[in-house]
Amino acid sequence: MPLRRESWGFIIGSLLFALAAAPGYARWVGVDGDNITYFVGSLFFTAAGFIALRLSGRPVPTSESAKVERFDWWAAAIQFVGTLLFNLSTAIAMMNGLTVRAVDKWVWRPDVFGSLAFLVASALAVVATTETDKLWDPQARDWRSTWLNMVGSIAFGVSAVGAFVRPSTGQLADAALANAGTFIGALCFLAAALLMRPLGGIPNKR
Repeated sequence: MPLRRESWGFIIGSLLFALAAAPGYARWVGVDGDNITYFVGSLFFTAAGFIALRLSGRPVPTSESAKVERFDWWAAAIQFVGTLLFNLSTAIAMMNGLTVRAVDKWVWRPDVFGSLAFLVASALAVVATTETDKLWDPQARDWRSTWLNMVGSIAFGVSAVGAFVRPSTGQLADAALANAGTFIGALCFLAAALLMRPLGGIPNKR
């Protein structure tokens, strides 16, 4: 296969998130169109996360599993939970007439916990990669992909901080930071997914 199956979902989801956060896109399509773009992107993230967890051949860890297998499985599981939280936040964001309290509860908090789940999953993946490769091995494509995902997860976390809605004004704490974090994070996830392409028709092991 030209790409690992989950890579397609992460590629499309990342492209849509980057597009939605790109300067000028929201003005061009309107707020509703921008929110729909985020929501559709989150669906592709979730589909990819499900494939990574259930259909990629990762065995459910047992007490006899190697450390790398345990960390790899938990990374995929927690990442999948994070994608579901983004499904929730992006779906609620499409609703009109939300109060500041509703936005905080149903949009911002899932974003924060979704970003935290991505960060934890990325950290577990780093441990798994370290067990397989060296801690510093830029020539290994798995190594580069894992660390790009880590940077992307950090950027999503920064975006969630900027997206906090101030109760007194109903405005984002830092809209520019929120958009920049999402845009940078999405590009990192996109690059990480593209790196998972196998070379020469042989499935990529590194």
